[in-house]
Amino acid sequence: MAKATTIKIRLDSTAGTGFYYVTKKNSRTMSEKMTKRKYDPVARKHVEFKESKIK
Repeated sequence: MAKATTIKIRLDSTAGTGFYYVTKKNSRTMSEKMTKRKYDPVARKHVEFKESKIK
């Protein structure tokens, strides 16, 4: 069976609040780690979110 093109990833907040988003990314076109600037409701501001594996 072929490997899936999209994988689920977890975006962890760099503010240290423990808040995270779960999203999908195309592993064939984006081989590097994903970073996004999104809203953290615990910190109540926009912060950087970095990719990590879903456990």
